[in-house]
Amino acid sequence: MAIVPQPRPAQHTRPEAEPVRRWPTRVYPGSLTQASGVRSDLLADLYRLPCLNPELAEAMVLCASEMFANAVDHSRSGTEPEGLVIRTLAAPTRERVRVEIIDDGHRPDRSQVPAIPRERSAQEWEEAKCGRGLLLIDHLAASWGTRQVVDFPFCEGLGTVIWAEFTLAFAQDGWNR
Repeated sequence: MAIVPQPRPAQHTRPEAEPVRRWPTRVYPGSLTQASGVRSDLLADLYRLPCLNPELAEAMVLCASEMFANAVDHSRSGTEPEGLVIRTLAAPTRERVRVEIIDDGHRPDRSQVPAIPRERSAQEWEEAKCGRGLLLIDHLAASWGTRQVVDFPFCEGLGTVIWAEFTLAFAQDGWNR
């Protein structure tokens, strides 16, 4: 009697992954004078998507502009002579588009992690000169968050990524155009 190897059924199968669509990464000097360029570049990139709702495009541009302004104001990107801010844009799925803003690292005189001020009274909100940008992002984006550029303890402070994802509504054949 001969022993013949029998084919085994696959133990672990992976579903077919959707390709992630990415746009060119854009790099800007860390200056608020660059905000209009960030907005116009993002709008141009977004309009390469078929069937994009103009209101959603405006919301995405507004959120990216707020994230850019925060990166310039709260990180070394805006204070170092060679400070930079990076913007990425990707569609991880057919229904989602993600905008990321990456800064040059936290400043010692500023908070390290972007966060919505939660301890303010109504009066304090009325008098506040800043702190509403993240509320705006929280309201307009499907989801958002932050992470370190490099997730190692000794690399803390090298930069922060703030991201926002938005839900798209495409026609079934619109993605492949």
